[in-house]
Amino acid sequence: MAPRRCPCGTGLPYDQCCGPLHAGDTPAATAEQLMRSRYSAFVVGDPAYLLATWHPSTRPPALELDPGVRWLGLDVLRTEGGGLLAAEGTVEFTAHRIAGGERGEQHEVSRFVREDGAWRYLDAE
Repeated sequence: MAPRRCPCGTGLPYDQCCGPLHAGDTPAATAEQLMRSRYSAFVVGDPAYLLATWHPSTRPPALELDPGVRWLGLDVLRTEGGGLLAAEGTVEFTAHRIAGGERGEQHEVSRFVREDGAWRYLDAE
């Protein structure tokens, strides 16, 4: 049986892409990698990872994922900053979904900051 592809769209197997990030084995190296891993966390239903990678200043006290939403794919449109040595970055993306039998998409420009060596989702512009 072939390994399951990662939902983030890199084409890599999940256990070689976002899986180790979700398991806490490795941190995201870039803002884009964190954004992709957060999208994958929505797909696989991992709210604990989403909360853990959310900046404390904007993180909600709890997060409940909607089981009626099925995520279909991710398009990364552009990145600014967020590299290996950067302290902040933005990632613009469109996430495709189906909910209640209706197709839709979420377009967002997410802001990320690196604190204590770890990337965190800050907010969306």
